[in-house]
Amino acid sequence: MGYILNEEGQGIVELARDFAQNRVAPIVKECDLKGEPPLDVFKEAFDMGLHALEIPEEYGGSGTDYYTVGAVYEELAKVDAGFATGVAATGLGLKPVLLGGTPEQKKYFAEFLTGSRGNGWGAFCLTEPDAGSDAAAGRTVAVKDGDEYVINGRKCFITNGGLASVYVVFAITDKSKGTKGISAFIVERDRPGVSIGKEEDKMGIRLSNTTDVVFDDVRVPADHLLGQEGKGFILAMKTLDLARPMVAAMAIGIAQRAVDEAVAYAKQRVTFGKPIVKHQAIQFKLADMEMRTEAGRASIINALNHYYAGLPFSKEAAVAKCFCGDSAVQNALEAIQILGGYGYSREYPVEKLLRDAKIMQIYEGTNEIQRVVIAGSVTA
Repeated sequence: MGYILNEEGQGIVELARDFAQNRVAPIVKECDLKGEPPLDVFKEAFDMGLHALEIPEEYGGSGTDYYTVGAVYEELAKVDAGFATGVAATGLGLKPVLLGGTPEQKKYFAEFLTGSRGNGWGAFCLTEPDAGSDAAAGRTVAVKDGDEYVINGRKCFITNGGLASVYVVFAITDKSKGTKGISAFIVERDRPGVSIGKEEDKMGIRLSNTTDVVFDDVRVPADHLLGQEGKGFILAMKTLDLARPMVAAMAIGIAQRAVDEAVAYAKQRVTFGKPIVKHQAIQFKLADMEMRTEAGRASIINALNHYYAGLPFSKEAAVAKCFCGDSAVQNALEAIQILGGYGYSREYPVEKLLRDAKIMQIYEGTNEIQRVVIAGSVTA
């Protein structure tokens, strides 16, 4: 592991590793086939606080640093990236509140995650059917009516959408201003007019819940506005900057699992009188897989170093997310190749690694968008 953690951080990561191996691993295959999140096991993870590590202590959390959070997500994703995604997406919903909320809003939202108000689940509602990479093309609107806002629209591909007890929702408050007319709101699941739409039957990360969330004349108090009107797009981008190293950490969990599975198989598979791990062709594949994994961790640490130093880190976050997402896919492909026909079979776990890895190149900003961010920084 490339993270250098203090004793407390090491303890949290070890706790997460043991939990993933002992409680998540035994149910992965069945839940993956069914496409169902194991709610009882998620509840255990929530009871341990794994979904709320970044909540400051004054709001009922542990105030864990993002180096440790990333290492926890890696350990979870090594066992199942869908489970890791469900845990991490609650933190994604929290981030804009921590970044742009008042102390009262932070305390209020945190209470939904710690269980005193909600069920522990949270979600981040930005993407719409016609507004994925182009977030400014959204159609969800929020209209001020006295001391309330009335929200109408549909969000899609929302991780934890069908489970969350609270959302952060991005909506247009002034259509004439483009991205400067987008605002962010805290919206509770039990408000009249909030409903769950289509649930996605996904290729991978099938232990996570992904749905549409519909807002039909949903009224929220004006004090549920995060920051000021028109600051929602900036808040969303800052949130994604901070989330991308965490997605990268999950991708590296997949990449590391691919290395582990490939090495284990190569040591016991014998051809031409010796284990295939002794063949240089296989050794070079394993070496490349390991290089990608270690370099990926270094890119995550670099992005977080910039964040904690108070430096701009949008480019570094994009580098980490893009490189680690690509590395997860490439490592999964190489693991399948090393296992040969067995790699293509569901008898072995590496075909699932590829299905899970692919989303790492898509969500939290496609890797094409990451390259736009990186190129923009380099050519500015």
